[in-house]
Amino acid sequence: MQRTVLLSGVDVGAFLGHRDRLITELEGAHPGVEFHARDEVLTLRGPARDVLAAESVVQELLQHAKQGGGVSRNEVREVTRMIQEGDGAGASRMLSEPILTVRGNSVRPQTAGQRAYVDAIDANTIVFGIGPAGTGKTYLAMAKAVQALQRREVAKIILTRPAVEAGERLGYLPGSLEDKIDPYLRPLFDAVGSMMDPDVVPKLLANGTIEVAPLAYMRGRTLNESFVILDEAQNTTPEQMKMFLTRLGYGSKMVVTGDITQVDLPQAASGLRVVNRILRGVEDIHFADLTADDIVRHSLVGRIVDAYAEYDERAHAGAHEARGGAEQRNAAQGSEA
Repeated sequence: MQRTVLLSGVDVGAFLGHRDRLITELEGAHPGVEFHARDEVLTLRGPARDVLAAESVVQELLQHAKQGGGVSRNEVREVTRMIQEGDGAGASRMLSEPILTVRGNSVRPQTAGQRAYVDAIDANTIVFGIGPAGTGKTYLAMAKAVQALQRREVAKIILTRPAVEAGERLGYLPGSLEDKIDPYLRPLFDAVGSMMDPDVVPKLLANGTIEVAPLAYMRGRTLNESFVILDEAQNTTPEQMKMFLTRLGYGSKMVVTGDITQVDLPQAASGLRVVNRILRGVEDIHFADLTADDIVRHSLVGRIVDAYAEYDERAHAGAHEARGGAEQRNAAQGSEA
């Protein structure tokens, strides 16, 4: 079967990307379909069912491009999956609703899991975003915080994270207290800078509209009319997590992000793991579980995460079998005695 899609109303070169990158991504998502672009016409050839599904994907992406949005590899993959599952309306919604537009680029969810996470932030006072690296937990939470500030839904943004070293010892750091904690908070400063006009950010930091501080600075405070983000929450202790959550004040919203597979605490239990057991099911608190399917970095990151998860499962199963064998041997020795 052969179908054609007229690429009118868009910059064809920008839509297809450098060296027709979009066609490469479409061919990867639809292996049974051939795509050929000439002038403003995109031709699709292959089995009828596959061609019709691919055409629906192209039409969704084309409509999105007409509204000024770019198209990423993850969006091609997710729109393809949604249409294959019969959720064309969901695909349209995922593409059509940006959170922010930063220097001409739209910030919006790129997977169904990310869309559910963003919707949960809108619907709940406290949201936990739990998932592996690259799933957009902090980035999307930051976008929602900036959106809330721009809409005057909150008076300030507070960004915090525990000052825990990730495996290596940093040793003595010279300078003031701010200089010492800056390396821990630098990722949050970078995220703020990517979301707003660089000329505006220093002014908002200076007047306290945006505050970036280590978690220890939250003790004793009540955070009213604020959008509060706790990043790297897997490195909080249970006591720190309780302290943070009880800072919630009137008119505020909290988003807690972390990856329970990357705990850097030397001995103490992770507060994120503990709170996951305590607060699931509590009204107005939502746990958004993101997976490797929601990773929007290099595709290899998803495969790395999956490989580590499989390794951990095998190691856990091996340890369980070893304990079971030891218990059986001890029981046998006891009966012989």
